[in-house]
Amino acid sequence: MNDAESEARSQGASRRNKILKAAKGYYSAKSRLLKTAKEQVWKSGLYAYRDRRARKADFRRLWIRRVNAAARLNGMSYSRFMAGLAVAGIEIDRKVLADLAVRDLGAFAEIARRAQAALGVEAERAA
Repeated sequence: MNDAESEARSQGASRRNKILKAAKGYYSAKSRLLKTAKEQVWKSGLYAYRDRRARKADFRRLWIRRVNAAARLNGMSYSRFMAGLAVAGIEIDRKVLADLAVRDLGAFAEIARRAQAALGVEAERAA
């Protein structure tokens, strides 16, 4: 065997080992056979890519639910609360609002009061 054959063989082995290493822990043939391991590693990559984006949407939905629940405890719907924040010029994102709703209801109640007051002033101007 000459050097070219040896190098080609080692490249193939390293490529195979790379795929099988990535497939470690998969069920049955998906961790042992090159073709099925390769397919599963590819599919796993697609799932990971998709779910990294889905996780962002999941958290946004969670934050909205928490803010909505806390806003209703303060006598407002979520949409009126968010509109009130915009009118009042309060720029707090949903993540922080959700955290306040869970950890500090007093602070959230104060923000809700300001949002409600801003909507009251806006309603008076429109009338």
